[in-house]
Amino acid sequence: MIKRIIKNSILADYKRRKVIVLLGARQVGKTTLLSELKEGKKKVLSLNCDNTDDVIALEKKTSTELQHFLSPYDLVFIDEAQRVKNIGLTLKIIGDLKLKTQVIVTGSSSLDVADKINEPATGRLIEYNLYPFSLSELAANSSQREESRLLETRMIYGLYPEVVTEPEDAKRILMTLTNNYLYKDIFTFKGLKKPDLIQKLIRALALQLGSEVSYNELSNLLGVDKNTVETYISLLEKCFVIFRLDSFSRNLRNEIKKGKKVYFYDNGIRNAVLSNFAPLELRNDAGALWENLMISERVKHHAYSGRFAHLYFWRTHEQQEIDLVEEEDGKLNTFEFKWNGNSKKRQPRAFACSYPDSPYQVITPENYWEFI
Repeated sequence: MIKRIIKNSILADYKRRKVIVLLGARQVGKTTLLSELKEGKKKVLSLNCDNTDDVIALEKKTSTELQHFLSPYDLVFIDEAQRVKNIGLTLKIIGDLKLKTQVIVTGSSSLDVADKINEPATGRLIEYNLYPFSLSELAANSSQREESRLLETRMIYGLYPEVVTEPEDAKRILMTLTNNYLYKDIFTFKGLKKPDLIQKLIRALALQLGSEVSYNELSNLLGVDKNTVETYISLLEKCFVIFRLDSFSRNLRNEIKKGKKVYFYDNGIRNAVLSNFAPLELRNDAGALWENLMISERVKHHAYSGRFAHLYFWRTHEQQEIDLVEEEDGKLNTFEFKWNGNSKKRQPRAFACSYPDSPYQVITPENYWEFI
């Protein structure tokens, strides 16, 4: 069993008497983690809101009814909670009851959770995101040496739990994930009119990995308006398929101020979208895959360690650039990602002059462990 970093944090939050919300893409290991969160709890109730009977048990209930229903248990799991009408109000009531019962809510996307849970129950929730395995989690299970040996495999096939535990079947697993699970929540989302557009868009984004994305160019390529492109990219973010970095700008006149870069939470999913699992020596995108892996690992690191850094990229109209700018507590740290460890690069002079005392580090396969 590969231990998830956030497990101990969630267990420590039991004493706070708040509803815990666990979000993450399908197949990232939420169910397995829930089974581990039962430690020390004898009376556990598991509700799956894909099941109509479980939905009925929670809908339109008074505080008295909810207290009577939940209080006999030490721990209650509510999976796919967004399927319950007015679940936010229900969780608000549960939070106000201050039961000894610990309630954990899970969902495979934040499409509806943001609307139906967070707003009504503000202040009564503790929210966690669960991602595919991190390299740190895998190294803790084996060793950094072993994970370094498997680095190229991780760059190609990614870190979804089933891919890691059944590497001989990785291609089939990833293609099944991409075709059957990845867009499921988006396709069922109310108001979605062009599901085929999602697949064309995600392929276009996969081809632009590590490059600045233009909504105007994407709209022309796909034959839809710019607002539709932005809406669909937002949906893909909420389903934990991709995430965006904004451009960093403060002082320089020639800094790009409204740029976006798009990364995938998992390299394997990105490569499955393109049906390309070729080894690195046969690819022309090894640098982009390295950048994607490192930035996605940094996102996991911050989320699991409770750090609140803002992540950006930086570029000028003269094509000076920095892959990652982190802003935390008013301080800037900058990073460049190079798959070729022999590559020599310095922080651009324009950035160094405008933002002095901003450390710069080139992250390569020789020194990445401290970074992630």
